[in-house]
Amino acid sequence: MTLQDTVLMQLRDLILSGQFEPGQRLAEQQLAERLGASRTPVRAALVTLEQEGLVEANDTGKYLVRQFTAQEVTDAIAVRGHLEGMVARLVAEHGLTRQLQGDLQACLDEGDRLLADNPLTLESYAAYAVMNDRFHSLLLEACGNRALQRAVALNDKLPFAPASAMLPMQGTVAMDRDWMLYAHRQHHMLFDALRRGESARAQALAVEHTEVAQMNMRLALERRAESERVMPVMRLVVG
Repeated sequence: MTLQDTVLMQLRDLILSGQFEPGQRLAEQQLAERLGASRTPVRAALVTLEQEGLVEANDTGKYLVRQFTAQEVTDAIAVRGHLEGMVARLVAEHGLTRQLQGDLQACLDEGDRLLADNPLTLESYAAYAVMNDRFHSLLLEACGNRALQRAVALNDKLPFAPASAMLPMQGTVAMDRDWMLYAHRQHHMLFDALRRGESARAQALAVEHTEVAQMNMRLALERRAESERVMPVMRLVVG
């Protein structure tokens, strides 16, 4: 990893962990001192983050932490749903290899085991997020469409868009755990459609799967104080 890549990753993490206020100016010199780097990689990182949608330049060319409306977040999650729908359709059309089928089944089994805890422990909760990311990553890798993979990767850089982005909002009350169980049941249904080569059904299930994230975002906005304690990046959402 180059110094520029490292600075980009660190600055992105600072924004997503809520270290800056919405609309706060990001001064190159102060960031360089904080990250132990020169202004050159910091400037390059800010340009990249503007392209990703995490920061924006004002009329004078200064970079500010971007604010997001609830609608923008909803739109990003919806885009992921349609992209992953295309992924699922392609995987179903290609057919599952024995290796992929085994890897997906292992994810499902792991999710079943973790969600058997009631209430969920922090350990099982974190492990479920890892499993969930792996399940979606396996499908993305297997779709074989590089343009689609790049589109998913770009969309995932926005807050709340990645597959497990809203999981920290779940598990705090019984209703939230029910949503997690429902989401994992969708994993099982999607796997069944993929195994049977039912491309249209697989696509529809993948799109519908993001409704869980949409529901969790609505719950997060309703429980704002709790949400910001668990996920500080929620402070970037205005309104």
